[in-house]
Amino acid sequence: MNEQQLDKSFLGQPKGLSTLFFTEMWERFSYYGMRAILLYYIYDTVANGGLGLPKETALAIMSIYGSLVFMSSIVGGWISDRVLGARKTVFFGGVFIMVGHIVLATPFGVAALFLSILLIVIGTGMLKPNVSGMVGHLYSGTDNRRDAGFSIFYMGINIGALIAPFIVGTLGQTYNYHIGFSIAAFGMFFGLLQYYFQGKKSLANIGLAPTNPMDTIEKKKFLRSFFIAIIVAIVIFGGAFLTDHLTIDFFINTVSVLGILLPVYYFIKMLTSKNVTAEEKPRILGYIPLFIAGIIFWSLEEQGSSILALFANERTNETLFGFHIASSWFQSLNPIFVVILTPIFVTLWTRLGNRQPSTVVKFSLGLVITGLSFILLMFPGLLYGTSGRVSPLWLFFAFFIMIIGEMCISPVGLSVTTKLAPKAFESQTVAIWLLADAASQAINAQIARFYTPQTESAYFGIVGAVAVVAGIILFLVKNPIKKLMGSVR
Repeated sequence: MNEQQLDKSFLGQPKGLSTLFFTEMWERFSYYGMRAILLYYIYDTVANGGLGLPKETALAIMSIYGSLVFMSSIVGGWISDRVLGARKTVFFGGVFIMVGHIVLATPFGVAALFLSILLIVIGTGMLKPNVSGMVGHLYSGTDNRRDAGFSIFYMGINIGALIAPFIVGTLGQTYNYHIGFSIAAFGMFFGLLQYYFQGKKSLANIGLAPTNPMDTIEKKKFLRSFFIAIIVAIVIFGGAFLTDHLTIDFFINTVSVLGILLPVYYFIKMLTSKNVTAEEKPRILGYIPLFIAGIIFWSLEEQGSSILALFANERTNETLFGFHIASSWFQSLNPIFVVILTPIFVTLWTRLGNRQPSTVVKFSLGLVITGLSFILLMFPGLLYGTSGRVSPLWLFFAFFIMIIGEMCISPVGLSVTTKLAPKAFESQTVAIWLLADAASQAINAQIARFYTPQTESAYFGIVGAVAVVAGIILFLVKNPIKKLMGSVR
């Protein structure tokens, strides 16, 4: 296809990008809108429309929720590749998400909460990884618009995440939590409408069939493994029920263990596989410390919707320079700073070229900087005590510093994952990078219980110090890691 024949109907990109852009924008709007008020809904009193659960339980549920979302992405990718194809997987995923928000908008208490979590986890796992994959299929191997297209798509993600807390958060906190959840459901509904109708015209044959469908033998193996997994789940949760141990804490602890064991399983599987060459195995070993660094980073970053959301609601003033600030609005700081800082860092790395820091050094810098964002939050409690409220600027600058750290780790981590992935596990290795986030939130579910008004400063100081020390250690051992990575810089 020559230059004149290229489809440039959406900002110089294929029209299909518009479909996927708005699908992901509305999905992120619904997810981040719900997440902006979910913590407050879980621990707020029943009289105020909340569930009245303990704060430490609410914090743990938020972390487990995020962990399950990232774990389910592996299943969603598998369903697309082996069973349904990306097009149907994304659509059904959106339906699950919408129904999950509708359930959350009903006044049926804790039962509705956990049912909605199940539905949204399944739906997000089906939709999120496969939408991104479909974007890549809009371009030929020689189309130099690909990177720009992904950048535009990434902006759609952040636009949805940016505006959602202002709309859903305001309505949920000002009027009623269930109204906020209803708006999140409408957001996903709009996304599904345009995806279904516009996709028929703009996506052509993209994602209509599975890329690696199962044959008869594989189907039998899958059904056997599936039934074994069901039996194991029944034994674990049935045994807990019969012994009166089936509690929220039991569920949280089970998911936490799974979040840690899954990446361990995948690394062992790759290192012992006959399909991984002798040249590729050292690269996997070199990737492991970066993966651990990713877990530490995401552990801090993902506390934005739990610990930092709690800090925003209970420890910051509700006004700044005379303007009212709802606590849910702080959830928009992350995407706002990502939008601002991404072009700056893209320009910086491009101009530095071969002089830019290596991946290991970028990771170590990112960990140190992210750790400093938590250390900063140690000072309000030390300076003013923890019984009153402080300026929102403390949280504002903490988020800003954290996202500077994110620019050194998140996009860099995805890039190096694709470079170090063994060919036999190429797609699964990208999924493993998502498991770093899942593992981090499994850890957060356990450490969140240590955050109290009495331990606030110590909590922020210790968690921040762990990240800083980890970053320094990673820098000190950078040469052995780079040796294992070989030609990958």
